[in-house]
Amino acid sequence: MPYIIGTAGHIDHGKTSLVRALTGQDTDRLKEEKERGISIELGFAHFDLPDGTQAGVVDVPGHERFIRHMLAGAHGIDLVLFTVAADDGVMPQTEEHLDIVHLLGVRRAIFVITKTDLVAEARIREVEEEVAALVAGTVLDGSPTVPFSAVSGRGLEELRARIADVVRSDAPAAPDGYFRLPVDRVFVMQGHGVVVTGTAITGEVRVGDHVRCVPGDQIFRVRSLQVHGQAVEAATWGQRVAMNLTGSEKASIERGQVICHEKVGHATTRFDARIEVRPTAASGLKNHQRVRVHLGAAEGLARLILLDGREAVRARDAAFAQLVLLEPMLALRGDRFVIRDETAQRTLGGGMVLHPWAPRHRRTEPQLPEKLATLAGGDVAAVVTVFLEDSESFAVALGPVAQFLNTTDEHAAAQLEAMTDLRVVTVDGDRLFTTPGKWEGLKDGVTALLREFHREHPLQPGREMEDVRERRAGTVPPRVFRAVVDRLVAERAIARDGSLLRMPDHVVRLREDEQGMAGRIRALLEQAPLSPPDVKQIERDLGVAPARLTEVLRVLERERAIVRVSPDLYFLSASIDRVKAELRQHLSERSEITPATFRDLFGTTRKYAIPLLEYLDREGVTIRVGDSRRLKRAS
Repeated sequence: MPYIIGTAGHIDHGKTSLVRALTGQDTDRLKEEKERGISIELGFAHFDLPDGTQAGVVDVPGHERFIRHMLAGAHGIDLVLFTVAADDGVMPQTEEHLDIVHLLGVRRAIFVITKTDLVAEARIREVEEEVAALVAGTVLDGSPTVPFSAVSGRGLEELRARIADVVRSDAPAAPDGYFRLPVDRVFVMQGHGVVVTGTAITGEVRVGDHVRCVPGDQIFRVRSLQVHGQAVEAATWGQRVAMNLTGSEKASIERGQVICHEKVGHATTRFDARIEVRPTAASGLKNHQRVRVHLGAAEGLARLILLDGREAVRARDAAFAQLVLLEPMLALRGDRFVIRDETAQRTLGGGMVLHPWAPRHRRTEPQLPEKLATLAGGDVAAVVTVFLEDSESFAVALGPVAQFLNTTDEHAAAQLEAMTDLRVVTVDGDRLFTTPGKWEGLKDGVTALLREFHREHPLQPGREMEDVRERRAGTVPPRVFRAVVDRLVAERAIARDGSLLRMPDHVVRLREDEQGMAGRIRALLEQAPLSPPDVKQIERDLGVAPARLTEVLRVLERERAIVRVSPDLYFLSASIDRVKAELRQHLSERSEITPATFRDLFGTTRKYAIPLLEYLDREGVTIRVGDSRRLKRAS
């Protein structure tokens, strides 16, 4: 069973000695740590449980200067061994470490009163009372306290037994989500390449898998894995894992980056969260205050924006806020983080990520408090709806939804299938999801635009689909919009004729005066069937506006009464049929025809002969060979 035990407590309160007594392993590995007698970096060991399984142990530094190192290893802890030295009692870093443990959501603790060999029993009782007062009203209230001495061995067996009891009774549930391992240590092994270590917080990884390093987009292959110093074929959440990675000649991995499944790839510079302010932040947190954010093993500066209209949040209070990061981090919904002041002197508060890729908010944004409250709740359907509504994309693929929910594609697909009111758009075989609100908004916009177009242009059969998209759905990609159109056509909300969209009830009908104009146009074209007046001449002869004439001409063209041979020349369809028949007869007797012969054959002029020949080429009746035309043979 995967389990992580961590230490916490003030500097020189015996954390490393405690781990050494429990595990037989020295977690101070640096020369400077041994010389100075204090932990500077994270230390790692493993604790053997009575049933033979092993729990990972993370030993963190206690000095205030190394809190950032402590935070890099404190995520993923299931049980904290909180040390308080009997001679010192509760100290400043005791309180700060307790705040950090609380903010990171650790719910199991054993308080170890260390150095009991230095004091009388009465002092031990006093320190136990100090600890009880410190944790009163917190989730760690009532945690067991064990007096301990690394010198005499007092309390060691009791502590081992209590750890075993907690681990046995508090098996953590397997978290959803793909593999993620925040990197807390990176080094290069001669002949092996880059090695990273960390606590896996979700998912599983196997030797041979390809993984991604985020932020960034480096892809690596897992060459080998170790858990507690033992080579393994697979590692899972809740384990301390060492990964030997290969695949990039210039691998650049740093503490704070995350090694994760290939499907996890969206880092963020802006996320919404619920934060709480700890008592150590005496003046609270101010709107737009610069803070230092610790998330997983990452650390970075950010600007804190309060989202409820307040200019400040007092100590011991909570609020919704947006963190705007100076550098990207990998944050997923449900991740816990800690906020410290900009100069890294003290812990101010922390919270939980609600929306990892939140949009920029306005103070006047409607229903923002309700949205944030929904994101903070446990109703998955409501949370997904808020995410889809806030997304800049009209419809979102399964992958981003799964990563937003911090789960796998399979789990996300099952949750989306249960949401029967979602609208699904299929594009090239991929299912995209959108909300009823977005769907109806786009549908109403499209139909309103088409009705307006029909009112203004009653003689046009419809509006170009791309023009409709640009005017009503400019942010929707063309492929997605075409899929939406197909759904709307299937629902009979609109109709489509080629690239033209129209309302289903729209029918082009000429009014009485327009029917009269159509008759006069046909009469003008009939006067000289193969030398008809051009559009400009028809305008002058009929005395009509160009736009109105164009609409009537297009109606006659769609009715196949006339044929448009060039932009400004129309012929009666009967005239074109006569030309095609006589030309085929001519070319069946002669192999080719020149423009001059064509002109003479039909008794017209070059002004009409050339456009007619070019039209016949386009129609596939003839093919040009040099200056002549021949009949185009069927292939």
